[in-house]
Amino acid sequence: MRGPYARVVSILALLALVSTPGCDATAGTAAPPARPCGLKIAVIGPLSGASADLGTNIRSGAALAVEQYNGRHPDCQVTLQDFDSQSDPKQATALAQQIVADPKIMGVVGPAFSGESAAALPLFDQGQVTIVSPSATRTNLSQRGWSTFHRLIGNDASQGPAAARYIDTVLRARKAFVIDDTGAYGRGLADEVAATLSGKVVQRAAVPPRQVDFSSVVSQIRSAGADVVFYGGYYSSGGALLKAMRDAGLTATFVGGDGVKDAGFIRAAGVRAAEGAVITCACLPPERASRDFPAHYRAGFGKDAGTYSAEAYDAASIFLAGFEADRTTRRDMEAFVDAYAQDGVTGRLQFTPQGELVDSAIVVWAYRVADGTVVADSEIPRT
Repeated sequence: MRGPYARVVSILALLALVSTPGCDATAGTAAPPARPCGLKIAVIGPLSGASADLGTNIRSGAALAVEQYNGRHPDCQVTLQDFDSQSDPKQATALAQQIVADPKIMGVVGPAFSGESAAALPLFDQGQVTIVSPSATRTNLSQRGWSTFHRLIGNDASQGPAAARYIDTVLRARKAFVIDDTGAYGRGLADEVAATLSGKVVQRAAVPPRQVDFSSVVSQIRSAGADVVFYGGYYSSGGALLKAMRDAGLTATFVGGDGVKDAGFIRAAGVRAAEGAVITCACLPPERASRDFPAHYRAGFGKDAGTYSAEAYDAASIFLAGFEADRTTRRDMEAFVDAYAQDGVTGRLQFTPQGELVDSAIVVWAYRVADGTVVADSEIPRT
């Protein structure tokens, strides 16, 4: 068949091919599906109760990252959903069940604390929900075979020895008295400090979180002749303990871990009693975060970023980068986070197979209370 009639038939055949549903005349393949919208990131931690300041810092950092993402993607928004654990492991377990049951939740910023993490993480692992905690530091959280666990902060095996080195080489302690709050985080950190200080520890003691009478432990500190007291626990109880020490005339330097790094510690102790207290944290001073994070945070919330805010921003940003890379199933998100290796506002964001930060990304800072404010003192050398 030749001539004009043949050319017409050929053109009609080509048009039929182009108009066939699901066909692409150029690529010869089906058009890619649209990216799912309405996906969620969960944040779990104490948003009320005695430790709410730290949980709120985390929530705000994550919220800033989500707000910026939604500004770049107005037609495909992501939701940040809050889950208030009140730092109670039992509540964290129930909340983890809710998170796993919601198929739109692709990842979790949190859990905030070590006790609630230990309770909730088995459920997240079974439900294939990836978590990136900006603050849970108990060392063995990464040693239980949970494939979905990650954290953006050095663990107690990093912070505890660093705190001990600071006590030994900077404070030049002769007799250290080590106290913990009996919790998963507080006891774990205190154990690391005591093990590193070794012979300089004159006594150990435990003070439950809700204890209000510190007369017995104050008497023990006095009898031991301690010149440094290390406390493993959270800011409310740590501040109350320090107030009791100063009211009794004790002048030993008070050192606390990252759970104490909050303005609530100063409120609980009183400005005069808190002056000179030392706090360690495997977290970057938030004012040193990059990419104008401090200015963006202040513009969004009317105050400076607090402890863990920048780490939570980075945690949420990892999940958001996963969405931008079309990782919209839980299995794909886990693989994306496992392989993630980028710089965030706090530094290098890259994980070991156990979910820890790579060693080169871990830093531990010492802070001091000066004129009623927690201020950065110095990065603690590794050795």
